[in-house]
Amino acid sequence: MSSIKKAAAIGGGVIGAGWVARLLLNGIDVSIYDPDPEASRKVDEVMEGARRAYKQMLPGGLPREGKLTFAKTLAEAVTGADFIQESVPERLDIKHKVLAEIDVHAPADALIGSSTSGIKPTDMQPALKHPERLVVAHPFNPVYLLPLVEIVGGEKTTPAVIEKARALYASIGMKPVVIRKEIEAFVGDRLLEAAWREALWLIKDGICSVEELDDIMRYSFGLRWAQMGMFQVYRIAGGEAGMRHFMAQFGPCLSWPWTKLMDVPEFNDELVDLIAGQSDEQSDKWSIRELEKIRDDNLVAIMEALGKQNKGEGWGAGALYNEYTSRLSALAAKDKVES
Repeated sequence: MSSIKKAAAIGGGVIGAGWVARLLLNGIDVSIYDPDPEASRKVDEVMEGARRAYKQMLPGGLPREGKLTFAKTLAEAVTGADFIQESVPERLDIKHKVLAEIDVHAPADALIGSSTSGIKPTDMQPALKHPERLVVAHPFNPVYLLPLVEIVGGEKTTPAVIEKARALYASIGMKPVVIRKEIEAFVGDRLLEAAWREALWLIKDGICSVEELDDIMRYSFGLRWAQMGMFQVYRIAGGEAGMRHFMAQFGPCLSWPWTKLMDVPEFNDELVDLIAGQSDEQSDKWSIRELEKIRDDNLVAIMEALGKQNKGEGWGAGALYNEYTSRLSALAAKDKVES
C-alpha cells in the first residue's frame, strides 16, 4: 500500500504521536525517539484514540498494524529508515541540532519531513549535509484523521524530492498540497493566525465570550468550510453572476476599518486569564481525552457524510475518505487471507 518500508518519528508530542498513529494504522513499522519519560504513555493514549476512530471508519476490520519501537537514541531510531518525520519544538536552534543528527545517521536518500508550522525549510537546511531531501510537511491535528499536509520545499530541495514527498504522503491517505512559494507559516496557519488575532480582540474588547465566538463559527461558516473552501463559498454568494458580482459587492468593505488584523492585543496575564477562564467555563465538564473523542467522532461523521455526496463518489474530503477507507479495507482483507 505504501512505498515506506521503515519510518522514524523524532518527537512524540501531539503532532509526533499523530504521525505515529497514521503510519502504524497504515501497516508501517515506526521507530520513535523522544527523551520525554512520559512519551510512551502519551503515544499509547493517542494510539487508543486513533484506533477507536479507525474502527468507526472500518467496521469490517483494520489492517494489521505496523510495529512500534521506542528507540533509546535518535541514531537508533533513524538507522535504516527511508522516511523520517521530525516533530520537535518550534525553535530553530533545536531544529538545527536534531536535523544535523538525523543527517549523520539516516540513509542519504531518506526523505525528511519537518512538522514545523511556521519555520521556512531554507532556514533549516544549513544544518544538513544533504539539504536537498528536506521538506516541510505541515499537518493538522489530529494527524491520523485530518488528511491535509502542506508540502514546502526550500532553496535546496530538489523537484524530485517534492514529487517523492507528494507521492509518499498520498500513499498514507493524505491530501498533499505543494505550496508554490516559501513563506513563514505557509498557508493554513496564516489564515488561522488572522482569525485567531481578530478573535482575541473580540474577547478582549468584550464583544462576545469564548463560547459565543465558537458558536458563531461552528453554527455558520464552519459548516460551510467543512465541505467548500472560502472562494467556492463566496462564488455561490455572488449568485448567478458568480465571483465577479461578489467581489464588486463586497470588495469596498476591505477598506473599511472592520478588523484589527494589523494590530495585536497586548499579550499579558490579564488577557491570558480572561481567555483561559472563559475556556474553562466552556469546557471544564470534559477532560482533554473526552474532547478528543468528541472531536474524532464528529470528524469521522462529517467525512462519512461527505463521502455519500456526489452520487456516492464523495465531495471534497469525503472523496478522499472513500478512497482511503477502501484501500485500508482491501489491505485488511489481504491481511486476513495471509494470516
